[in-house]
Amino acid sequence: MNRTLTLGFSPCPNDTFMFYPLVHGLVDTEGLAYSERLEDVETLNQLALQGELDVTKVSYAALGHIRDEYALLRSGSALGRGCGPLLVAAENLTPRDLRGKTIAVPGRHTTALLLLRLFDPALTNFLVMPFNEIMDAVLTGQADAGVIIHESRFTYQGFGLHKLMDLGEWWEAETGLPIPLGGIVARRSLGSATIAAIEGALRAGVAYARTHPDEAARYICEHAQEMSPEVCASHIGLYVNDFSQDIGDEGIRAIHCLLERAERAGIVPASGMSLFAE
Repeated sequence: MNRTLTLGFSPCPNDTFMFYPLVHGLVDTEGLAYSERLEDVETLNQLALQGELDVTKVSYAALGHIRDEYALLRSGSALGRGCGPLLVAAENLTPRDLRGKTIAVPGRHTTALLLLRLFDPALTNFLVMPFNEIMDAVLTGQADAGVIIHESRFTYQGFGLHKLMDLGEWWEAETGLPIPLGGIVARRSLGSATIAAIEGALRAGVAYARTHPDEAARYICEHAQEMSPEVCASHIGLYVNDFSQDIGDEGIRAIHCLLERAERAGIVPASGMSLFAE
């Protein structure tokens, strides 16, 4: 194939861990090369909405807006149990207390915000900011509460913040399904053969990373500069799992459930397109 594709993923440890083998040629890529672009997940969502990347990580909430242009890959997802976003505040409030209050969120098209809106449509006052600024915004009073993701779920207690609810626990109790946070998509115009090659290489890369967990340590630390090795390890342990290897039937049901609920709530447009490349 001898072509280079643009590849977007986040600097978070789970992504750098999984993509390290692919971007460093440690697995068979079937002649494809990848030009990596590391960005915050909401920036990746925006780039996908603009159609600027060939292959990219996106929030599953954003997938609801790009299904006609991008196909989902079965490998590389952040999907599981006990890994959902947390709603936190400086005071020990209830979620109902936040109606009319300002809630900091990590992006307009993140699954974190989608879950919050599905949980309580009466919560409508959102302050969008990078995920790593949310705890400071809550502590300084810029926001009354915040929805935290990624490594913040391991560190918020050290900042004296209170967990008001775990949106992942709510989702699991509500649906009985794991929570689909983010997935990897490829531009449909690449064609089914190329998409299949990308998916095969990514699946091999995830398998390689899981069986050689120490090889990517330096690469991970380069991009997670403010994170301790212990938090990095916890992050990878939580977000890289069997669903990352292949989302499987249960993962597919969870994704369909999330998007169907978002459609019914008028948050994402309806689409007759299959999630996957045909």
